[in-house]
Amino acid sequence: MTVTEFVAPIADARPYGVTAGADGNLWFAEQSGNIARVTTGGVFTEFPVPSAGSVPYCIATGPDGDLWFSDIGLDAIGRVTTEGVITEFPLPPTDSALPRFITVGPDNQMWFVEDDANNVVRITTEGVLTTFPVPTENSNPYGITNGPDGALWFTENAGNKIGRVTTAGAFTEFPVPTPSSDVRQITTGSDGNLWFTEFTVGDAIGRITPAGEITEFHLPTAGAMPFDITRGPDGNLWFTEKLGMIGRITTAGEITEYPLPTAGSEPAIIITGPDGDLWFSEFGGDRVGRITP
Repeated sequence: MTVTEFVAPIADARPYGVTAGADGNLWFAEQSGNIARVTTGGVFTEFPVPSAGSVPYCIATGPDGDLWFSDIGLDAIGRVTTEGVITEFPLPPTDSALPRFITVGPDNQMWFVEDDANNVVRITTEGVLTTFPVPTENSNPYGITNGPDGALWFTENAGNKIGRVTTAGAFTEFPVPTPSSDVRQITTGSDGNLWFTEFTVGDAIGRITPAGEITEFHLPTAGAMPFDITRGPDGNLWFTEKLGMIGRITTAGEITEYPLPTAGSEPAIIITGPDGDLWFSEFGGDRVGRITP
């Protein structure tokens, strides 16, 4: 496996969310207040979010070919074209919505979770919002993905559950076996199951079938703090570890860990790029990384 790192051109960029754009480039949400476009050769272009106080968090490619991102600083959802034109959609006033992960749903609309407001929300490409409150109070929904069964699947960080919601807003919740496991992100694997991370207490990768059966695989390195997870080009699941490693887990549960070259890198989000390699953000290292499996 080969790791290549590219240093962000601005200081304290804090790259976080990443997605593969329809234009063949990588797009990153930088918590400094920018959206960055990065070519597969590592060339950056920065697009500042117009509103002061912006903290872009996660980003996903929409069905319209634009990039959609959550903004935890503005309590808003943003859209950016591949030319860098940004539009912002403020969320309804609450104590704090705190939008986290965002994804394309089975209905070709964007779906995201509101951590503090305890909602799963759909936003159309015109910016129309539909809110679905999570049944468990104060569950703090965090990660969300398009499931293999035509529904959205999400993690409940404080509720210690995996949730499922249909596009009509019908919920089902599944408790995670490890108490207070600190579940974070979730993705669909090549095996047709959902795979999720248990960040601190759990320190594990979990698998849940569409029927709700959960199996946990604990990491060989204590305190690794697995965070994001994605389906890799090789059919395995790849995940980030805040401790400074990238992990791979097969659908049979075999785990391998790869240390990153930069100390304090704090890898955050990982995806499969348009070039077939894995790309990830280094929040602490102000870098973006590429892995050739």
